[in-house]
Amino acid sequence: MNPRLYQAMDLLYMPQMDLQQYLKEELLVNPFLELIENDEELPTEKKDEETAEGTEDENEIDWEEILLDGFQVASTHNTYESKEYHEPVTVATPDLQSHLLDQLNLLDLTARQQVIAEEIMGNLGDDGYLQVAIEEVANGINLMIVGMNGESETELVTVEEVQEVLLIIQGLDPAGIAARDLRECLLLQLERLGERTTLTYTLVAEHFEDLLNHRWSDLAKRCGMAPIDVQNAADMLAPLDPKPGLRYSRSDDGYVLPDLILDKIDGEYRVFLNDSGAPQLRISQSYRELAADKKKFVGENKEFVTSKMNGASWLIQAIEQRRQTMLKVMNFIVDRQRDFFERGIEHLKPLTLREVAEVIEMHESTVSRVTNQKYVQTPRGVFPLKFFFSSSLGTSSGEDASARSVKAQIQKLVSDENTSKPLTDSHIVNALKGKGVKIARRTVAKYRDQLGILPARMRKRV
Repeated sequence: MNPRLYQAMDLLYMPQMDLQQYLKEELLVNPFLELIENDEELPTEKKDEETAEGTEDENEIDWEEILLDGFQVASTHNTYESKEYHEPVTVATPDLQSHLLDQLNLLDLTARQQVIAEEIMGNLGDDGYLQVAIEEVANGINLMIVGMNGESETELVTVEEVQEVLLIIQGLDPAGIAARDLRECLLLQLERLGERTTLTYTLVAEHFEDLLNHRWSDLAKRCGMAPIDVQNAADMLAPLDPKPGLRYSRSDDGYVLPDLILDKIDGEYRVFLNDSGAPQLRISQSYRELAADKKKFVGENKEFVTSKMNGASWLIQAIEQRRQTMLKVMNFIVDRQRDFFERGIEHLKPLTLREVAEVIEMHESTVSRVTNQKYVQTPRGVFPLKFFFSSSLGTSSGEDASARSVKAQIQKLVSDENTSKPLTDSHIVNALKGKGVKIARRTVAKYRDQLGILPARMRKRV
């Protein structure tokens, strides 16, 4: 593949933040690219006055000399250091290991306990659960002891010692850490809240399987209580965290920088590119004039100048092409999904990459690159461009309905249902049929699972 074509495809794929970084790097390596400064918007007369009043910088770079020397700016000048723009980032939070280790360092542990504690922490998953049995923790430490000391007199670690240290770690923050399963995780959190003598604790400790399956009548008989009291006790589990370690898990998603902005102005939707943070580039006039004098450049220097000049020109064209392509795609999305922006997700229409590609007369793979990892800020919130693409379901009116909008309708039906008589999948099929949506019961069950909605029998309240 042509290297420039490959690079153009790469530019289409880049989200806004990656593009900003890429252009900054190109500015450093290509002398023909020039940053358009904000102060260049000043009136010409004012700029001329400032130039007349100023004095020539003693460290001003001799661009002609640099060109003739092969453009070794990076090694001889620091001009670009003061102009380098650093994107602000979110402050990193400590990971789970560091968070626990900071707390352990405040405890009065023996060296032996410290080793056991670090081995336990090394076997915690991102969710905070201990992923191996305590016997394996002990065996891992003992293998290390034997490997380092051979058949020495060093006493091997016992399972009882590991259990003691595990209890210490389980007493750290966050509550529920180092549990071996969900049941233990919930019990640790209830104990931390002083709920050990409550019905909620009893349900988790002694009737966990029935609790998971919402067998309220059976639980009520066993506990000698009314079903509604059992349900109320189970509701106390809602604020607990089933995966306490995830709040300290590392994530690359610091924040989303939208690539496009959609505003409603005078009743019309208008699309703008959010490229204010990206360097605005142009071909340097001084370099263009130097390159025009072909007598000064021969051999490798001439090849270098030609390559950089063509590269700079191509990059500016490729960036503009990227801009136009993104605007075309988003404008088509706005036209197709106008009902969504006006009335909400239930009015989202089905849309495929191929449809967009045919209308804007581009290849489907190009549209895929444009929409991948891109976000748009709209009056309804910030959405990934992929959000607006979904498969279709038939309706009685002959128009197709978006699968995403059907999911939203299922979500609304369930949220509005009578909890004492929750809707079964068949009931949901009939309710959607009444709205003109043709859907199979198994499709409803699939969408319900994807939405994290339990079956009707498990949603039932007494």
